[in-house]
Amino acid sequence: MGILQAWSGWRRYRKLSADWRNIVVYSESGQDWHYFEPLIAALNGDLKRRVTYTTSDQNDPGLSRQHPLFEAICIPAGFFLTMHFNMQRADVVVLTMMDLGNLQLKKSINPVHYIYLFHSLGSTHMVDHANSYDAYDSLFCVGPHHVAELRKRESMQAMAARNLFEYGHPRLENLLSAAKSYRQNASQLVSGKARKPVVLVAPTWGEQSIFNSCGDELTSVLLSAGYHVIIRPHYQTLQMTPEVVDSLIDKYGDHENFEYQDQMGESDTLFRSDILICDWSAMAIEYALGLEKPVLFIDLPRRVRNPDWQALGIEPQEASFRELAGDTVSAQHLHEAPDRIARLLETQQSFQSHMEKLRTQMVFNIGTSIETGTREIARLADEKAIERQAREPSHV
Repeated sequence: MGILQAWSGWRRYRKLSADWRNIVVYSESGQDWHYFEPLIAALNGDLKRRVTYTTSDQNDPGLSRQHPLFEAICIPAGFFLTMHFNMQRADVVVLTMMDLGNLQLKKSINPVHYIYLFHSLGSTHMVDHANSYDAYDSLFCVGPHHVAELRKRESMQAMAARNLFEYGHPRLENLLSAAKSYRQNASQLVSGKARKPVVLVAPTWGEQSIFNSCGDELTSVLLSAGYHVIIRPHYQTLQMTPEVVDSLIDKYGDHENFEYQDQMGESDTLFRSDILICDWSAMAIEYALGLEKPVLFIDLPRRVRNPDWQALGIEPQEASFRELAGDTVSAQHLHEAPDRIARLLETQQSFQSHMEKLRTQMVFNIGTSIETGTREIARLADEKAIERQAREPSHV
C-alpha cells in the first residue's frame, strides 16, 4: 500500500501545472504541521497564493486541510520520494528538513530554490552536523545568532553568501499570546488545597538524554517530593528507543501525579507546567523566553554531532542560555532537584522581567514573523518564476 501511495503521489505531483509548483512545502512528519500551518494560511489568505503541500506522513494533519488555493499530496519515504526530490520541478520549496543532499534526499537536477525554515531557537553548529545547512539557498533565521553562525560557516568554507532572512519564531509568538491567559492559574486553588507545582520533563533524544540515562531516578525523585510530573519525550525517542518511555509508563503510569504526553506540537502541558526540566534540547530556550518560566537543566554530556563545533569560535545557544534560564543539577545528585526547583519558583516575578528584555535581543520580528516570512516567500517565488519563464518561455 505504501509503494502504491508513493507512486500515486509522485505521479500526481508531476501532473501539476507550473503555478501549483511555484510555492511547494515539504514535511517529513505531521509533527511539523504546526510550523507550516500559519505560513500556509497566510499565503492562501491575504496573499492569495497557491501552495502545494507534500508530506511523507500519511497521518499528517495537513492532508485534511481544505482550501481552493491549497493542494496536499502524500509521498511516503522510499524510492518514489527519493526520485521526487532528485527530479522535482518547483520554483521554491520550503522545508524544515535538515541535511538536504547529505542523506538519501538530494537537491533536484532542476533549478529549485530551497528555503530552510528554522523551527528551533538552538544553534546550528554543535547539535547538528557541520554541513547540515550548506545546501539551502535561503535560510529563515530565528535570531542574530543564526545569522552570525551561518555567516561564519560561509566564510570558513569559502561559500557564496546566501539569503539569510531575518524571520523570527512564530511558535514563540503563539506561546507569548496564549501564556497571558494561563499565568493566573499558577496561584489558583484547586478543591480548597494549594495546587501542586507541575514539572514538565521534556528533553532531547539519544543515549545521553534524560530519559535514556536517568529518567527513572529523576521521575521517582520528583514524584516523591510531591510534584505533579509530566513526561513529554521527543518523537525521535519514541521511534528509536520506545522501550525507555514504555518502562516509565509501566512503572509510574498509575501514580496520581504522573502524566504522559506524546505530542510535541501541543501546548497545554507547557502552559500548565511551572518549570521545565531539560538537558540539551533547544526547547528550553523557547520555554523560558516564551512562557517566562524557569528551567532546571540536568548536567549530562553535550549532545554533539559536529566534533569540530568549537572551530566556529561561537558558544552555542544551548550552552550560553543555561545560566540565563535557571539552574543546573548534576545527574549524580538528582536528589537536589526538588530544592533547586523550589528556589527557582520563588523568583518567578523577577525571572519574567528578565526574559522579557532578553527576548527582544534574541529573536527577530516578534509579533510579525508570519507576515514578514510569507512576503519573503512570495517575493522569492515571483523572482524564481520569472527566471523559469525566461528559461522556458513556452512552458506551462
